[in-house]
Amino acid sequence: MIRFQYNKTALQQLDKQLKVRVRALPTIRNKEAALRSEVKKAKETAEALDRNLADTLDSLEDGLRLYTEYRPGLLKIKEVALSVKKIAGVRTPVLDEVLYETEDFSLFNAPAWFLDGIEQLKEIVAIALERELYIRKMELLDKARKKTTQKVNLYEKVQIPGFEAAILKIKRFLEDEENLSKSSQKIVKNRQEMAG
Repeated sequence: MIRFQYNKTALQQLDKQLKVRVRALPTIRNKEAALRSEVKKAKETAEALDRNLADTLDSLEDGLRLYTEYRPGLLKIKEVALSVKKIAGVRTPVLDEVLYETEDFSLFNAPAWFLDGIEQLKEIVAIALERELYIRKMELLDKARKKTTQKVNLYEKVQIPGFEAAILKIKRFLEDEENLSKSSQKIVKNRQEMAG
């Protein structure tokens, strides 16, 4: 519900508000479309990483029984370096690199597959982290898309029609007022002519 007064100042203010929303609407629609597209891309990438992780784990299945010889703590994540990328005004996380710390071990006493096993673990961790980040990215973008959709609907279905209706009411009121004023002036003029 738009509150207004029946005068020219209110008419100008409402007209200005209407123009702002009409000009902003295409930009907001474009942002919504861009966000929808980015949400879809992030979802597809997360699903692809899911499949990649499953395929990688499947390819290692035969060697998994060897991991009983693996010492916990041999490989640790030291740091996960992230940066931020803005997509349609939304800050999203990006995985830059994962730094690992490997505990010293004897190449002669350790099983021959340890070095390859460590590299495979790094690959699995990188895929899993990337997948989690894409899921987070998708959630952030989808939340922003929903807000943008609400704003588009607010402008299209509530505010723009509301301002247009209010402007029309004020214009009609001012026209009626002007017509009444002209009519009363004619009556006064006619009376003066008859008296004079």
